[in-house]
Amino acid sequence: MDFGHSKLAERYIAELDSFLREEVEPRQREYYEAVAEQPWSVPPMIVELKAKAKAAGLWNLFLPPDAGDGRGAGLSNVEYAPLAEIMGRWSWASEIFNCSAPDSGNMEVLLRYGSPEQQEQWLEPLFAGQIRSAFGMTEPQVASSDATTMEATAVLDGDEVVLNGRKWWSTGIGHPDCEVIIFMGLTDPNAQPYQRHSMVLVPVGSPGVKVERMLTVFGYDEAPVGHAEVSYTDVRVPLANVIAGLGRGFEIAQGRLGPGRIHHCMRTIGLAEHALELGCKRASARSAFGKPLVDLGGNRERIAEARLAIEQARLLVLRTAWLIDTKGVHWARSEVSQIKAVVPKAMHSVVDTALQLHGAAGLSGDFPLAEAYAWTRALRFVDGPDEVHLGVVARQELKRYEGSAADGR
Repeated sequence: MDFGHSKLAERYIAELDSFLREEVEPRQREYYEAVAEQPWSVPPMIVELKAKAKAAGLWNLFLPPDAGDGRGAGLSNVEYAPLAEIMGRWSWASEIFNCSAPDSGNMEVLLRYGSPEQQEQWLEPLFAGQIRSAFGMTEPQVASSDATTMEATAVLDGDEVVLNGRKWWSTGIGHPDCEVIIFMGLTDPNAQPYQRHSMVLVPVGSPGVKVERMLTVFGYDEAPVGHAEVSYTDVRVPLANVIAGLGRGFEIAQGRLGPGRIHHCMRTIGLAEHALELGCKRASARSAFGKPLVDLGGNRERIAEARLAIEQARLLVLRTAWLIDTKGVHWARSEVSQIKAVVPKAMHSVVDTALQLHGAAGLSGDFPLAEAYAWTRALRFVDGPDEVHLGVVARQELKRYEGSAADGR
């Protein structure tokens, strides 16, 4: 395994880091003030920064080499990982480069599984950053950690598919530019468990689609993107809106979630890096009881432990990215679950250390730490709770020893 940066990755790292520090970070307060004033509108500065990023070629950086037509950077997962980390320093930065969730995952779904007509109608505007999208999978009435229990339906009726049910934590639905939802529904309850569900493209304005309420994460509404509970009542869409064919929902989901979890994890490591940077600066600049904060209460050890956690997490994510690049998502099933279980918990601890170094100020909106603390904790549920991923790791580990008997030595 070689995690050294390619020449192409080095160029993008330098350009992206420069853009972030020169164009994005100085405008953080402007962004938060704009969102506070008009929560569900796109701040004008985002439109401006997206145009600058696109002109600079810092656009669709997540797209893999086989995306074609020069739509993106054409980077492998290993090459993209440090870029996701840089963008992750600020929770709102990825949108500027058209690399934010759930759009990046939805674009990959349409790129790999979408029909030419679906790609023309939805993928091209997403590539261009003209529209945003949402993903509807989790449901309030079932334990969605077991996705086979999903009850919302996508039933064939002639040349249409009829959708009924209720989804929640539909990320992206609050964005004013959100125009399409990828909906996962039960099509055939009698089929094999992983062939029962389908993914369907649903225009946001379709009759029967209703945003019931916006949800908060530890009190944060995460405007202007947001998460919502959405009801679907006899929603009719053309059969042509089914992605890849009826019954292929789980196949698509697995292809989507592998790289997506790497993106989440690397963004979270970037967030933790930023938190640790803020914590170190704070602890070095302020004093109490006649000493710098960094020399009080074991803070040096806490800072060291935070650095160790970040480096260990980063290496595990890079190894997982390398496995996907060289062998495919299927061969990295355990590793994808490993990073999903390890990174949020470890980075939550790093953010907690940075928050503690800030004292009461860390709890306020003057610093991004409280929001980062909420997000790193929430990520232990997003894309599957810790327990599910640990179960996957254990199952893959035990497979190595099937049929062998312990000899006691």
